[in-house]
Amino acid sequence: MNLVQIVDSKGKRRVGLVGGGSIVLLKKVATTLDLARMALKEGKKLAAMASSLATSSTEDYAQALKERRVLTPVDHPDPAHCIITGTGLTHLGSASARDGMHKKLSGAAEELTDSLKMFKMGLEGGKPKAKGEAGVQPEWFYKGDGSWLVGPGQPLPKPSFALDGGEEPELAGLYMIDDKGKPVRLGFALGNEYSDHVTERQNYLYLAHSKLRHSSIGPEMVMGKIPGSIEGMSRILRGGKVIWEKPFLTGEANMSHTLANLEYHHFKYDGFRRPGDLHIHYFGTATLSIADGVNTEDGDVFEIVADPFGAPLRNPLKAMKPGFKPEGVKAL
Repeated sequence: MNLVQIVDSKGKRRVGLVGGGSIVLLKKVATTLDLARMALKEGKKLAAMASSLATSSTEDYAQALKERRVLTPVDHPDPAHCIITGTGLTHLGSASARDGMHKKLSGAAEELTDSLKMFKMGLEGGKPKAKGEAGVQPEWFYKGDGSWLVGPGQPLPKPSFALDGGEEPELAGLYMIDDKGKPVRLGFALGNEYSDHVTERQNYLYLAHSKLRHSSIGPEMVMGKIPGSIEGMSRILRGGKVIWEKPFLTGEANMSHTLANLEYHHFKYDGFRRPGDLHIHYFGTATLSIADGVNTEDGDVFEIVADPFGAPLRNPLKAMKPGFKPEGVKAL
C-alpha cells in the first residue's frame, strides 16, 4: 500500500492512497505526519490507519503529477525539524565506482584506499549475526534540513560553484521521532541523493562538501515492509531522449549492512532522537552515471523507477546564478 501527499484540485493539502490511476483521498488528516500521529495515538499500524480514513473522493494521479501537485510523501511544517542524512559504501559493488573516483595516481598497488577499507569493514561486520548486536558503523554524511528537499517534478538546483550535478538512485527511509524520543519508521521511498561527484573526486575529504546539495524523494511512500531485493532503472533524459540508463539494485539483500544496523548507527546519537523531528535517511547506491563518463547539463531530467514504488521520480537539473559572493560576510 503506497501513500502520497498532494495539493488537491481545490488547492488544499491532502494525503491519499495510490490505487491504479487514482489517488484515494483520506479524511481527517492533511499531512502524512498528521496520519502518523493519529496512528500512534490509536495504537494502529500506519497502513491500517490510512485504510480506515479512506473516502470516496479521488484525484487523477497522472494529472496531479503533470501539474506538479504531488509533494514529497512526507515533510515537516518547520523545515528546521527535518534532518536529511545518508550512508555510503553500503551496497555490494559500490566500492568499485567510489574507488575509481578516489584512486591515487601513485602509491603501492596493494594498498587499500580509505573507500575500500570502509567497504571491507562493512562486508565483514555490517550484518551482525547475533540479534540485538551492533555491527560496524558505516560512512555517514549530512545533506541538509527540510528546506533542501524538493518534490517530484521540481528542479534540483546546481549551484554556481558546483563542479557537477549527478544523480544517485537510492532507497530512503522515512522516520518520525515520537513523543518519548523513539524513532518510528513511517516507510520507504525512492530517492535521488543528488551530489557533486567531481568535487568529491578532487579529494575524499571534500565528501562533506559534495553532499551539501538538494535531494528528492517520492512520489510514493511504501508503508510496511519492502522486498529484500529491489531492481530499478536510473535514466537521464536530454531534450526528451534517453542519453544514459542503467539498472540498479538496492534492498538489504544487495547491501553489506542490514537496514537495522544503519538505523542504529544514525539514531544512537541523542540529538537525532528529538521528539517531533522528521528524518530522511538515504541508504546508498552502486550506480552512478559519472562512472560511465556522463556529464550532466542544465535541463537534463533524472528519472528513477523501481517496483514496488509506483510512479517514477523525475527531477530536472537547473543551473543557478551565484547567490553568495566572496567577502560577502559583513562585520557588525
